[in-house]
Amino acid sequence: MSTEPVEVRILDREYTVGVPAGERDSLQAAARMLDSRMREIRGSNRMVSLDRLAVLAALNLAHELQQAREERDARERELTRVLDSLDRRLDGLLGAGSEKPQD
Repeated sequence: MSTEPVEVRILDREYTVGVPAGERDSLQAAARMLDSRMREIRGSNRMVSLDRLAVLAALNLAHELQQAREERDARERELTRVLDSLDRRLDGLLGAGSEKPQD
Protein backbone atom coordinates (compact mmCIF):
# COMPACT_ATOMS: atom_id res chain seq x y z
CA MET A 1 0.00 0.00 0.00
CA SER A 2 1.47 3.34 -0.99
CA THR A 3 1.70 6.25 1.37
CA GLU A 4 1.40 9.94 0.77
CA PRO A 5 2.96 12.77 2.77
CA VAL A 6 0.58 14.66 5.01
CA GLU A 7 1.41 17.90 6.79
CA VAL A 8 0.11 18.20 10.37
CA ARG A 9 0.56 21.05 12.80
CA ILE A 10 1.05 20.35 16.50
CA LEU A 11 1.82 23.17 18.93
CA ASP A 12 2.67 25.51 16.06
CA ARG A 13 5.19 23.08 14.58
CA GLU A 14 4.82 21.41 11.19
CA TYR A 15 5.37 17.69 10.80
CA THR A 16 5.26 15.61 7.63
CA VAL A 17 3.94 12.10 8.10
CA GLY A 18 3.54 9.33 5.53
CA VAL A 19 0.08 7.80 5.62
CA PRO A 20 -2.01 5.53 3.34
CA ALA A 21 -4.32 7.65 1.19
CA GLY A 22 -7.49 6.38 2.85
CA GLU A 23 -6.25 7.33 6.33
CA ARG A 24 -5.40 10.99 5.67
CA ASP A 25 -8.49 12.41 7.40
CA SER A 26 -8.08 10.11 10.38
CA LEU A 27 -4.45 11.15 10.83
CA GLN A 28 -5.36 14.82 10.64
CA ALA A 29 -8.09 14.31 13.24
CA ALA A 30 -5.58 12.52 15.50
CA ALA A 31 -3.13 15.39 15.08
CA ARG A 32 -5.82 17.91 16.05
CA MET A 33 -6.67 15.81 19.11
CA LEU A 34 -3.02 15.60 20.13
CA ASP A 35 -2.53 19.35 19.58
CA SER A 36 -5.58 20.09 21.70
CA ARG A 37 -4.48 17.74 24.48
CA MET A 38 -0.95 19.14 24.54
CA ARG A 39 -2.28 22.71 24.69
CA GLU A 40 -4.63 21.71 27.51
CA ILE A 41 -1.78 20.15 29.51
CA ARG A 42 0.50 23.11 28.86
CA GLY A 43 -2.18 25.55 30.01
CA SER A 44 -0.68 28.91 30.79
CA ASN A 45 2.77 27.47 31.58
CA ARG A 46 4.69 28.15 28.36
CA MET A 47 7.93 26.93 29.93
CA VAL A 48 7.01 23.24 29.93
CA SER A 49 9.27 21.35 27.55
CA LEU A 50 7.81 19.92 24.36
CA ASP A 51 9.02 16.39 25.17
CA ARG A 52 7.33 16.49 28.59
CA LEU A 53 4.08 17.71 27.03
CA ALA A 54 4.26 14.97 24.41
CA VAL A 55 4.86 12.23 27.00
CA LEU A 56 2.06 13.44 29.26
CA ALA A 57 -0.36 13.74 26.34
CA ALA A 58 0.62 10.26 25.10
CA LEU A 59 0.18 8.82 28.59
CA ASN A 60 -3.27 10.42 28.96
CA LEU A 61 -4.38 9.17 25.54
CA ALA A 62 -2.98 5.67 26.19
CA HIS A 63 -4.84 5.58 29.51
CA GLU A 64 -8.11 6.56 27.81
CA LEU A 65 -7.52 3.89 25.15
CA GLN A 66 -6.89 1.27 27.83
CA GLN A 67 -10.08 2.25 29.65
CA ALA A 68 -12.07 2.06 26.39
CA ARG A 69 -10.66 -1.40 25.68
CA GLU A 70 -11.55 -2.61 29.17
CA GLU A 71 -15.10 -1.25 28.81
CA ARG A 72 -15.42 -2.91 25.37
CA ASP A 73 -14.18 -6.22 26.78
CA ALA A 74 -16.68 -6.02 29.65
CA ARG A 75 -19.52 -5.29 27.21
CA GLU A 76 -18.44 -8.22 25.03
CA ARG A 77 -18.37 -10.56 28.03
CA GLU A 78 -21.85 -9.41 29.07
CA LEU A 79 -23.16 -9.81 25.52
CA THR A 80 -21.69 -13.32 25.34
CA ARG A 81 -23.30 -14.19 28.68
CA VAL A 82 -26.72 -12.92 27.55
CA LEU A 83 -26.50 -14.67 24.18
CA ASP A 84 -25.48 -17.95 25.85
CA SER A 85 -28.44 -17.65 28.21
CA LEU A 86 -30.84 -16.95 25.33
CA ASP A 87 -29.37 -19.85 23.36
CA ARG A 88 -29.97 -22.24 26.29
CA ARG A 89 -33.54 -20.97 26.67
CA LEU A 90 -34.20 -21.37 22.96
CA ASP A 91 -32.74 -24.88 22.99
CA GLY A 92 -35.01 -25.71 25.90
CA LEU A 93 -38.08 -24.37 24.13
CA LEU A 94 -37.26 -26.09 20.86
CA GLY A 95 -36.42 -29.34 22.66
CA ALA A 96 -39.74 -29.28 24.56
CA GLY A 97 -41.72 -28.76 21.36
CA SER A 98 -40.04 -31.58 19.45
CA GLU A 99 -40.70 -34.35 21.98
CA LYS A 100 -43.08 -37.05 20.76
CA PRO A 101 -46.15 -37.66 22.88
CA GLN A 102 -46.08 -41.04 24.57
CA ASP A 103 -48.87 -43.54 23.90
